Amino acid sequence: MIQSYVFRETSVSGFPENFHAKKQYRLEVYKLANIKSAKKRILVIETKTLRNKMVKSKVKTLTKKVEAAVAAADKNAAATALKNAVVAIDKAAAKGIFHKNTAARKVSRLSKAVNKMA
Repeated sequence: MIQSYVFRETSVSGFPENFHAKKQYRLEVYKLANIKSAKKRILVIETKTLRNKMVKSKVKTLTKKVEAAVAAADKNAAATALKNAVVAIDKAAAKGIFHKNTAARKVSRLSKAVNKMA
């Protein structure tokens, strides 16, 4: 099978400046895509995948902050971290990154851990 390698200069607008450089060179491998729309879908999916990874990483970080505050028995910090985590999880569910039941389960587990402290 012949693979075509295309070097394209792309900007990753929409992402924070510290996430990527403004322009980067990517190696695009089109294995089966011969149609223009299929090639475009590859690029769009790659962009969406990056965005989804960014949001999931943020949710994981905020979840760890809640768990750390619970482990340290700091009620105020845990409540603040819980509020931030719930907002991020709900936004991710609204965008379709998490299923609504997964989001509800995550929020429930975090809330249960914080409420046990009281």
